[in-house]
Amino acid sequence: MELSEALRSRRSVHEYTDESLDEETIHDIFADATFAPSSFNLQPWEFLVLTDDEDRERLRGVANDQEHVTDAPAGVVVLGNKDPSAHADRVFQDWLDKDYIPNEDVKEALIETAEGMAEMDEEDRRVWTTRSTALVAMSVMLAAWDRGVATCPMGGFDAEGVLSEFDVPDQYEPVMLLTMGYPVEESDDLQNERKLRRETDEVLHFGSFDGIEDPIGAPADD
Repeated sequence: MELSEALRSRRSVHEYTDESLDEETIHDIFADATFAPSSFNLQPWEFLVLTDDEDRERLRGVANDQEHVTDAPAGVVVLGNKDPSAHADRVFQDWLDKDYIPNEDVKEALIETAEGMAEMDEEDRRVWTTRSTALVAMSVMLAAWDRGVATCPMGGFDAEGVLSEFDVPDQYEPVMLLTMGYPVEESDDLQNERKLRRETDEVLHFGSFDGIEDPIGAPADD
């Protein structure tokens, strides 16, 4: 489908059919999604895809017991590596090989920059990886919907619980959870009128930021 159609028709879906997602489809979704941009092209993302019933029950246990975690045929933990230098050697060698940078000295300087970023405090590294990993998460949702596969992003989960339950090293930040599967076409998620979207003129600012107005008229700092 056209990008504009995908953006406007995508919904967060909670009701899924019993049809399973085959590994090839899942692989193709992520193959497209990983063309998302990232800081210095360092691609800090990793994805834990859970299709076994038992694994999705475990995920539900650290996701506020949300039913659609187990109703969907697949659950995805979107992880961000908090070490900016993790893939720096490969990334910047590729830049050198493809003449994006002129010489080895520049490559080594870029690696040193990434290593310096890896020395940032915990909160700054969390913000760094979340910015890039959120981009790829949106790309996953659009790549899935392009194939008729619905998703629902979830921010309500126990991050430490996710790491512990699935033995994920603590250098990773659980940025988002996604449910994924073929939607029930008659579900309210797809059939109900589209939820409110703020008008473009309300959110778009040219040249200067001219303040925030609540759409129902309340002062912004209430």
